[in-house]
Amino acid sequence: MSQVAILPIKSVIVAVLLCLASVLPTIAQEGPTIPQYWDERERLPAPDISALERVRFLTTNDFPPFNYLDEAGRPAGFHVELVRLICAELDISDICQIQVIPWDELEEALGARRGEAVIAGLAVTAETRDRLAFTRSYLRFPARFIVQRGSPLTEPLHQSVADRRVGVLEGSAHEAMLRDYFGAARPVTYSRQSWMMRDLREGRIDAVFGDGMRLSFWLADAAAENCCRFAGGPYLSAEFLGLGLAIATRREDEPLARAFDYALREISVSGRFAELYLRHFPIGFY
Repeated sequence: MSQVAILPIKSVIVAVLLCLASVLPTIAQEGPTIPQYWDERERLPAPDISALERVRFLTTNDFPPFNYLDEAGRPAGFHVELVRLICAELDISDICQIQVIPWDELEEALGARRGEAVIAGLAVTAETRDRLAFTRSYLRFPARFIVQRGSPLTEPLHQSVADRRVGVLEGSAHEAMLRDYFGAARPVTYSRQSWMMRDLREGRIDAVFGDGMRLSFWLADAAAENCCRFAGGPYLSAEFLGLGLAIATRREDEPLARAFDYALREISVSGRFAELYLRHFPIGFY
């Protein structure tokens, strides 16, 4: 059994991901779009979870920037900060905890009541819904195009990418989505992302189509040499890309999942989710 870290939320020192200085002008000029999944007019009932003696969130340490261990070996990342916001909104910070365990033990630990919730990117599918209760998605991962800064490609992309060479990872959901949604494009498949990004930077292909989050990290990296930008999109597809990130509870604890929904909605409409998103994704992928 791997060693685990169990910490009260109040004792967690949050690691803030600092963006590179070269990224800041891009943010100021382009103004990142904040994903919004909640209708501000919607009103959810305030939950009563006063009977709970503990709310332990189970997560992993190998999914940065969402879950990882900081230099002191403590849980850190987007999910740790989101848990803190949820617990504060529900006024349960004193009974909130985070426990780090291996990925393949998450569901077993939840079922054995070693925790009350999993926040680690468990896929929301028909199969997992049979076993677990989920909150609504709090973050989804769109597909995006990136092109060289001087490229003329813009919306409507299904027209402007016609006969253009578009790099995509071979065998990926993004390749299937590209071929289905943008049938006039000329896919150029790659087995390694680094080769694909090099060819875009050097002008051997006209665009790259892939996961917006990973592409945003590449745009912020020195390896991109400030060559490129997002074009069009974002493109969401439950069929190809899934339903995004959600918190899981045991089926019998669905009221707790609905309490988390209440907190997530309040965090979103108050602007606190936007602040969290931009701390971890300074070049927004929406």
